[in-house]
Amino acid sequence: MLIEKNLPDNYFRNENHKSLANIYLTSCFISEKTKHFLEKEDLTPQQYNILRILRQSNIALSTLRIREMMIDKMSDTSRIVERLVKKDLVHRQKSRHDKRLVDVTLSGRGIQLIDRLESEANEVDALINHLTKEDLAQLNYLLNKIREHQ
Repeated sequence: MLIEKNLPDNYFRNENHKSLANIYLTSCFISEKTKHFLEKEDLTPQQYNILRILRQSNIALSTLRIREMMIDKMSDTSRIVERLVKKDLVHRQKSRHDKRLVDVTLSGRGIQLIDRLESEANEVDALINHLTKEDLAQLNYLLNKIREHQ
């Protein structure tokens, strides 16, 4: 899907504007595909991100540490964790090290769900399977370079 098919050339002020619009269009495209993948489990991308963070850590993490590791830094981690508790996907308890913090761990149900989702992630991965390793390295380099210049 070329950006030119969605927007006329005279829409863009310059190449910078066209590039930013292209990044945004791609982000929306990927977000929609990811959202569809998660909807069947009644999960948001932020909830999925928290489950993945907990799965990779294998230890209890405070909501503050989870927030630091999240992709979406604007999320209200405590509220998202509360929704995951209600779905019985995570457990939370007062931290033994700092009574001001809450530690979060995956429940057995959460482990089963994240394992199944990770095995089904091919649906999302397929969005970029046609890119070579060199393409992916260049894409990561360019996207990192954009975010580094702040």
